Amino acid sequence: MTTENNTPLEQNPSDIDLDKDLIEGRKRELSGWQYWVVAGLALSASLFHLYTAAFGLLSAMYQRGVHWMFMGSLIFLIYPFSKSRPRNKIDIWDWVLAGLMAAGCLNILLNWDAIAMREGMPIPSDIYIGIMMIVLVIEAGRRSMGWPLPIVAIIAIIYAVFGPYFPGVLAHGGFPLEELAPFQYLRTDGIFGVPLGVSASFIFLFVLFGAILSVSGAGQFFIDLSLAVTGRSQGGPGKAAVVASGLMGTVSGSSVANAVTTGAFTIPLMKKAGYTPNFAGAVVAASSTGGQVMPPVMGAAAFIMAQFLGISYWDIVVAAAIPATLYFISIVAMVHFRAGKRGIQSLTGETAPRVGRVLKEGWHLLLPIITLVVFLALGYSAVKAVFWSIVIMVAVSWIGKPEYRMTPKRILHALIDGGLGAVEVAAACACSGLVIGVIGITGIGLAFSSFVISLSQGILPLALILTMIGSIILGMGVPTTAQYIITSTLAAPALYQMGVPLMSAHLFCLYFGVLADVTPPVALATYAAAGIAGSNAMKTGFTALVTAMAGFLVPYMFIYNPHLLFQGNILQIGLSFATALMGIIGLSAGVQGYYIAPLSIIERLALLAVPFLLIVPNWMTDAAGLAILLGVYFLQKMKAKSNNTLNG
Repeated sequence: MTTENNTPLEQNPSDIDLDKDLIEGRKRELSGWQYWVVAGLALSASLFHLYTAAFGLLSAMYQRGVHWMFMGSLIFLIYPFSKSRPRNKIDIWDWVLAGLMAAGCLNILLNWDAIAMREGMPIPSDIYIGIMMIVLVIEAGRRSMGWPLPIVAIIAIIYAVFGPYFPGVLAHGGFPLEELAPFQYLRTDGIFGVPLGVSASFIFLFVLFGAILSVSGAGQFFIDLSLAVTGRSQGGPGKAAVVASGLMGTVSGSSVANAVTTGAFTIPLMKKAGYTPNFAGAVVAASSTGGQVMPPVMGAAAFIMAQFLGISYWDIVVAAAIPATLYFISIVAMVHFRAGKRGIQSLTGETAPRVGRVLKEGWHLLLPIITLVVFLALGYSAVKAVFWSIVIMVAVSWIGKPEYRMTPKRILHALIDGGLGAVEVAAACACSGLVIGVIGITGIGLAFSSFVISLSQGILPLALILTMIGSIILGMGVPTTAQYIITSTLAAPALYQMGVPLMSAHLFCLYFGVLADVTPPVALATYAAAGIAGSNAMKTGFTALVTAMAGFLVPYMFIYNPHLLFQGNILQIGLSFATALMGIIGLSAGVQGYYIAPLSIIERLALLAVPFLLIVPNWMTDAAGLAILLGVYFLQKMKAKSNNTLNG
């Protein structure tokens, strides 16, 4: 949401707006008293979450009830019913829907003791309000995310009600609406379940952290630092795009927002250096997508994973570190080999600033992220860690440039942006809660696990492929958070029954849901990057798919080699990382057709075989992979030396 020229809030023109819905023109642009009402709700939401972070979270239903009261009401005020509705004012029925959403939440907040005393026995008002809340949650999801996830929720509700009419293992006794509606509304298994609880406890604060970092000039600092670190190497502009997107991943959990904010600067640089528009857009899309699995601030799904697995968020961060590093190294390698193939040189002069100068001007912007990592590593809760990181961010902003200092007006702007930026994730969590509720009450999760095991004939590679396909297809239509919630609930137990550790199974589901953002035909991040690059969206999508190809292999690697999730001693972890890195280098060189010189067909096929040799740990296949890498390297060296001799 933006304001017109009469907005009382100051915003520096260089600030980076991480709101992808505003970029896509989906949100209303309000002014006057309507703006102040919406801004007041967003500000109140931010203050509430900061208060509970500082002084302790409320009990589950109260924390989630207040959170969804703010988020659910805001959705109807900032998202119009359809694109044809005016975007400069709020329709009267949207005020009504926002009021009904607030009333449904207030009913829980004001009457929870009486509801708890009934021990789950609903009264007529529980049924009516429950049905109303189900409808409102689905409509809120449709407005903020589009139809895919609400359709999944509607199918889930239909399945719960008409269970006896489904065939085979899908059949169940059925649950009438007068039983299903209170279950979804009054228990921590439905709308107010674990996903919304994580949104209310952790995700909102991390969105707010990102908003404050953005207003503090972190976006430009990350881009400058990326150019300084990589700009003077071969293909520097492309590598800078990868590093900038990885750093921006610590601020934004959205692939689209990441692609837009970093791509606006790095894509023109890449094109100017000699990269094709398709490849420039693909690199930004692929690396921006990886931001969702990049520690320490991963996407919202990581917080939910911690709750599902009953472990600390820090454990997720540690486990995800090596796979994320391998993913970004693979894209850097793709860029490096493409630059060698096309003869693209490094940046020079002012376009590649010095690391020392960049750090001298913006070193303080790293302190909040370092604080976050240290607090998590010391065992503090994610809530406390991000709260103190926010406090430190506000304090250290006064060290930097005057235009980025967190004055009261800029703090107010960031708090409002944070409140508005969290609504879509909250909607995804609430809508996913409906699906999780149906899975729990019907027992379909166990039936689905049995189905996957049966279909794969108990063969783990086949079960992994089926899970991958399901995760990608679902991820094309619904946000990553919702995709992870659904697939991890349905598919992860099946993988666990086949001997896969739970952590590995959940990360596997997450990775392929994330990669849906670069998988055509529905590849949202590539569409955003292609718009900036001026390239064909579909061609850019397939190029991004190839560029991110390592992301399709890394999950299989950590399934078969848990050392890549930091499990084991330092020697085991180090050797596993080294062999996985060999596979990534071989894959990248083979895909681009260039190593230290252009590759022949045989050399290219040999390098493409390397990653497949290294998926399953085995000293013989590892030795074969290393032999191929070294053999092709020395063969190309000999060819280069021979060519130089002939030319001389």
